[in-house]
Amino acid sequence: MGWLIDLVPLSHAAAVVAVGSLVLGAAAGLLGAMAVLQGRSLVGDAVSHSALPGVAIAFLVTGAKEPATLLVGAAIAGVIGAVAIVGIERTQRMRPDVAIGVVLSSFFSLGIVLLTHIAATGGAEQAGLNTYLFGQAAGMVERDVEQMTVLAAVAALLLLVGYRALKTAVFDRDFAASLGLPVRLLDVAVTALLVVAVVIGLRTVGAILMVAMLIVPAVIARQLTDRLARLLVVAALAGAAVGVTGALISIERAVPTGPVIVLVGVGAAIVVLMLAPGRGVLWRAIRLARARRREIRDGVLVDLETAMHHGPPPTTAELALSTGRPRRDVRRGLRALGRAGMIERDGDRVMLNRRGAEAAHRALEGRSLWSAWLEHGWRLRLPDAREPDPRDLRASLGEDAVAELQALAAGAEGAR
Repeated sequence: MGWLIDLVPLSHAAAVVAVGSLVLGAAAGLLGAMAVLQGRSLVGDAVSHSALPGVAIAFLVTGAKEPATLLVGAAIAGVIGAVAIVGIERTQRMRPDVAIGVVLSSFFSLGIVLLTHIAATGGAEQAGLNTYLFGQAAGMVERDVEQMTVLAAVAALLLLVGYRALKTAVFDRDFAASLGLPVRLLDVAVTALLVVAVVIGLRTVGAILMVAMLIVPAVIARQLTDRLARLLVVAALAGAAVGVTGALISIERAVPTGPVIVLVGVGAAIVVLMLAPGRGVLWRAIRLARARRREIRDGVLVDLETAMHHGPPPTTAELALSTGRPRRDVRRGLRALGRAGMIERDGDRVMLNRRGAEAAHRALEGRSLWSAWLEHGWRLRLPDAREPDPRDLRASLGEDAVAELQALAAGAEGAR
């Protein structure tokens, strides 16, 4: 990793932090995405908290603050915590959230007690163990980054090897079981990948904040793509970008790296949730506003057509009074019809022109077809399962199906 660190235009210590944060973000995004899609993202929270007593016990056993040894202890404790969650779920028949809460609180409490006991001994070697609680990226050295990279590469390789089986089990457990896939073993595999991600991130963001690094990149990626393979890649890239950005900000502002990385990730997730094309809150709000404007325009169009068949062209006030629509909606609909070139005015009175009359005819026909579909659609002999579009039933069902639907409606009307 030395060559990559040397490429970063920062001091050596800052470059180590930046590259380490990049590796952490990419690994957490890639490995955490599977757990998020499986609906077990909080297992990562329990595993990260379970790792804390493993760090303390490894120190008590070895008496040395060797990072590799402490991370082995964290991994063992994380695995034990994950197995405990599964065991509580299946043997005690408790809900997953109950099992996660029990394991998380008990293991984390044990870790705090052990760290307090170690601190009370006053030994010089114990200094800095609490960094595994909140993280301290500034303490990383090049060897730590190399270990993180090796772990991330091995986990990514295992994910690639088992991709098809994991994909099937994540989206349809019953189908996976019917194919003979070891569903429980695949659950264990996903949990093991979470343990690896937690071990990678303990030094950087700590046990408390690690769950954010597992969830946030997956949330970002889920708003940008629907395909699993692409989602994993986007989650890894998003995690890497969040990690590097947070590390650079923390270095520049001389603030703790782990919390800044998490804050950057949460901020990025909020932005994506708001602005993601086709899915973001803003996009949905715009789509709903357009649908409402279209509904008001079409409603006023039909109301105006009906009013003209029952008397002279109405004024805006008369149209609102006869239909019961708010006058504001009537004015808004008339403005939209005017922009579309569908109406003409004679003083205060409004009337449809030829183009507007044709549009009103189409709208009335669409309403009639939709009513017929709701009443008789179940009787159609469709060649496949189709989801009709209420705005254009003819295009979504096809001319033959529409003709059959009209015949069914006409027959039912004649029978009455």
